[in-house]
Formats: sequence, structure tokens, C-alpha cells
Amino acid sequence: MVVQEGRAPEGLTCRTPSGETLRVREVWQENLEEEFDLIRDIVDEYPFVAMDTEFPGVVARPVGNFKNSGEYHFQTLREFKLSDDMFAQDSIELLKQSGIDFAKMEARGIDVSNFGELLMSSGIVLNEDVKWITFHSGYDFGYLLKVLTCQPLPKTEADFFELLKLYFPTVYDIKYLMKFCDNLHGGLNKLAEVLQVERIGPQHQAGSDSLLTSSAFVKLASSRFKGFEQLQGHKGVLFGLGVDGNNEMVLTDH
Repeated sequence: MVVQEGRAPEGLTCRTPSGETLRVREVWQENLEEEFDLIRDIVDEYPFVAMDTEFPGVVARPVGNFKNSGEYHFQTLREFKLSDDMFAQDSIELLKQSGIDFAKMEARGIDVSNFGELLMSSGIVLNEDVKWITFHSGYDFGYLLKVLTCQPLPKTEADFFELLKLYFPTVYDIKYLMKFCDNLHGGLNKLAEVLQVERIGPQHQAGSDSLLTSSAFVKLASSRFKGFEQLQGHKGVLFGLGVDGNNEMVLTDH
């Protein structure tokens, strides 16, 4: 969660090259309601939400015949279950090296049902005026939809996107937008380097990555598109899924 100014909880405070003060705020169970109160207070004035989540890697993939790459990637997303305590060890080590303290998470971490309830009433979901800015965000939204609905993801891509449109009416995936720009490829760090956007805080932490996603989006819209208005036709598309995943066939072994 990244906001400007305000009372200082745990977190990281920095100044941008233009002199603005930005704070990456740490949110735990004990200050969760207070931070959501802040979001509700400012969402009308600041209707852009940059989002990133960190995952422990993918260890299970679907088998079968799939019409295209999008269907395959969606079924991979459906099979991903954080609750099963399945993880890829190299992904866990990467998160640890990036400063993720799993013992602290276990002791002070947020109850997922409590988070879902507060997110539902926050004003940033089910709201057409709020723009969600993301980077390669199929898993991010899959997780959030499970939290919000307290249900498994739908069985089909079409139903998934109907649910996505309901809870997150306006979404922009930067990884998808890069397809319409010459000489832009790779991950978020590479994009930030090309666009000359400075990172604040360590990579592979959701707060810093969200802030970098936000800054990269602003720079991308102004430098590679004719401002935000030109992006309207690309909203609601997630990289590798739906209409972006309908262009190639994928077959896997039974």
C-alpha cells in the first residue's frame, strides 16, 4: 500500500527526484482497519490503484488439450492454491533475500477473511471510477477474486473475466500495453530502466513494486501513447489471458 504523506507507521519514506515525499507503508493485522479507513477517505480524490502481489512460485500445472495459450494459462491459474502450502523453494529463497520475513508474517500477518471483508467495503472494488494499474497480473487478480468471493475461481475463462469486470471494472495491464510499443519487452525492472523510472525500496516487495508499476504506467502513457485517453481501448485485457491468449494452440501430455 503506497500513499502520500500522513502519519508514519512502519515502512519506508523517500523523496522523488521532483521533491515529492512518498511513503511505502507496512500494513499488519493490528493497523489493517486504520489503513483501510485511509483508503476510503482518499479514493475519490486518488482513483488510481497500482497493485502487485508476491507468490511462492508455481509447482502444479494442468495437463490435457487446450484450445490456445490463454486457456492453458488460465487453468494453471485455477490450479494454484496458496492454502495448500505448496511452493517452489527457489521462489521462497528469492523472497527471503528481498527482505520478506516469513516468521514475522506468521506472527503479525493479516487474516485473509478480514482483509477480504475490508477490501469489499473499501470503495476501490466494484467501482468503475477506480483504475487498477498492474503488470502481468493474472495471478494477482485470481488471488484477489478468491479472497473477495470466498469461492474457487470459475471453471472457464469467460466466467473469470465476467467476475473480473464486476469487481474490477477498469484494469490496465502494462505487460499487455507493451505489445503496442516498439522496443519494449521484458519484466517490470527492464521497463523501468528503459523509461528511466526510479525504483524506491527493494524489488520483489509488493509495496515497492506497486509504486514502480504506478510510475512506469504514468511514464508509458505520456511517452508511448497520447496520454491516458488513448489507453481506453486496452482496458480489461490481462497479458496472456482472454483475448490476448487466443492466438496460439497449446497441447500438453495427458
